[in-house]
Amino acid sequence: MSDTLYLSLWYPNLRLEALADKLTAVLGAFAAHGGEAKVYAATVWPVNWSEAPVFQRVYGRMGGNPESTPGAEPRLAVEEALELLHDDYVYEFQIGWSLWELESGDAGEDARTTAGEPPHGLRPVRGGPGDKTGCTLETGGTGRWARGPRLVRVTGYGPLFDEGAYEQDGHIRIDFGSDTPFLEEDADLDRVGARHVEENVRQLIELASGVEIASGATARLLWSELGESLAQRLAERLGMRN
Repeated sequence: MSDTLYLSLWYPNLRLEALADKLTAVLGAFAAHGGEAKVYAATVWPVNWSEAPVFQRVYGRMGGNPESTPGAEPRLAVEEALELLHDDYVYEFQIGWSLWELESGDAGEDARTTAGEPPHGLRPVRGGPGDKTGCTLETGGTGRWARGPRLVRVTGYGPLFDEGAYEQDGHIRIDFGSDTPFLEEDADLDRVGARHVEENVRQLIELASGVEIASGATARLLWSELGESLAQRLAERLGMRN
């Protein structure tokens, strides 16, 4: 069963005014770890997730296509969104991050479109991440594997948003969407498939370490909605249990 994967980051005595620098550092770290250098979209919600957004802007993205509309530099996107700086607001940014994924048989809905369905009734604009154009393809015994960008959401929490949700979710939370690319539990992995899954896991670990160092986080937690141990499931999946 697939699960939603998150990385939460906490900072000691973080002041709201310092959130912009932390978000910029986290978004800026993606380019060095399989991600895009520019932000695709920014959205701001007030009070809690049931409220309507007070700000949303889609910048577009490179998506591996030099002819497409570029996104926004992380600092610019963060500055625009945090012009509405309130302690009960939350600030969400979407950015492309490339992974190897096993293509589904349904050509009408590419599994690589986004990092899961976005919360709160908003759907990302399609194109770029999830498109087959510019993707790297490789065929193995289990099917065709494609490496291309999906949308990941990076969210910065004001201290009073949703009754202090940051205490559990982190001052900054990264939503990777489905954990399927790191496990592919429904596929009978051959050598090619196992190598791609291992590459995805290595990239996840390197990104988690990279954003922690870049933003100066003092605590981080990689977790899932179902509460299961990703490390244990990976060990079982790749046959590494003692």
